[in-house]
Amino acid sequence: MNEIVNGKGSGIILLCRAGFESDCAAEIQDKTAQLGVYGYCQTQPEQAYVTYHCQHEEAEHIARKLVLKELVFAREMFAVLSAVKLAGVEDRASEVINVLKPHQETFGLAGDLRVETPDTNEANQLSKFCRKFSVPLRRALRKEDLLSNKPLAKRPLLHVLFVNAAHALVGYSYSYNQTPYDGGILRLRMPKEAPSRSTLKLDEAFQVFVPENEQEERIHSGMKAVDLGAAPGGWTYQLVRRGMMVQTVDNGPMAESLMDTGQVKHIQEDGFKFRPKKKNINWLVCDMVEKPARVGELMASWLLDGDCEEAIFNLKLPMRQRYAAVKEYLEQIKEQLQTEGTKPFEIQAKHLYHDREEITVHLRWLLRDKRFSA
Repeated sequence: MNEIVNGKGSGIILLCRAGFESDCAAEIQDKTAQLGVYGYCQTQPEQAYVTYHCQHEEAEHIARKLVLKELVFAREMFAVLSAVKLAGVEDRASEVINVLKPHQETFGLAGDLRVETPDTNEANQLSKFCRKFSVPLRRALRKEDLLSNKPLAKRPLLHVLFVNAAHALVGYSYSYNQTPYDGGILRLRMPKEAPSRSTLKLDEAFQVFVPENEQEERIHSGMKAVDLGAAPGGWTYQLVRRGMMVQTVDNGPMAESLMDTGQVKHIQEDGFKFRPKKKNINWLVCDMVEKPARVGELMASWLLDGDCEEAIFNLKLPMRQRYAAVKEYLEQIKEQLQTEGTKPFEIQAKHLYHDREEITVHLRWLLRDKRFSA
C-alpha cells in the first residue's frame, strides 16, 4: 500500500506515460543515487506516475537539484508534502489547506496552483472536476495566505494531483525546475494538411527543446534543413510550415502537397549515405526506423563533420530495460562528440507526449558557427 497515499511519509512524485513506470523508476533511482540520496520507488503498472520515497529534507534537495529537463521518462516532478483523503468530504478545499498549513515554511507563499491528474483513462475522467475545483481552492488558499493574489513566476508552484476521486497528493515544485504544461503534456492539434501523425512529434520537440525566448533566432523562415527518412513528409511538414528550405531524403514518395510548396527537394537516396553538397544546414531531423546505436552515431557524425548545426531525431526503444538502453545510447553519443569534437555541445532527450516506443533526442553545438547564419 502506498505510504504517501495513506497520509504518511514524504518523497517525490514523477508523472510519466502509462506503461513506462518501471523505466521512470529506474531513472529516478539512478539519478538520486548520483546526488547521494538513497530512497526507494513504489509504483503500479499503468498508473502513469511513480512515487519515490525518501526523507523530507532529501525530497527538498531533489526538488532543487535534480533537473527535470534532464530526465528522459519523467514529464513532471514535484516534492510531495502529504496526501489528502477526500471521499465523503463536503469542503475539499479546507481538507487541502489542512494538510498544507503545517508545511508552509517549506514553500512559503506559492506563486500559482496546478490541479491535475495522471495521464490515464480513469484519472482523465476527473479533469472536468479538477478545473472546477481549482476555482474555490485558489480562493481558499489566498484567504489563508498560502497563494499569491496573482501568478508569480519566481515563486514555487503548488500541485494537487488527484490519483483517483478519493485521494489527492499535495506538493510543490520550484519555478526554475518545473514544466510549463499541466502534467508535463504539450497537447497539439493534428494539422489537416500534414501527411502523417508523426508530424506532432517534431512540433512538440521544437517547443520542448528550444526555449521560447530563443525560437525566433534558432527556428525561422529561410533556414535550410534536411529530413532523413522523410516519406511521406510528417516531419518535413513542420519544417516547411516554419518557412525552411528542405532536402528530403527517402526512397519512398513524398506528399504532393509538400512538393507543391516549392520549398522541398526530394532526394531518393539511402539516408545513411547522403550528405549535403554545402555545409550550410541549420537543422537535421531524422525519424528512421533503424537500430538506435546506428542512428545516434550518424547524427553525431553530421555535427562533427560540420554538416549541420542542430539535430532532432528519434531512437527506437527495446521492449525491456528501456532506461538502461537509453542511458547506453546517450553515453555512446556523448563519448563520440567528446572524443572527436573540440567544442562544447548540448544533448537533450525526452520521452515526449507524442512519442510511443521511442525517445526524441536533440543535439547542438553551443558555440554557433557564423556560416550557419541564415
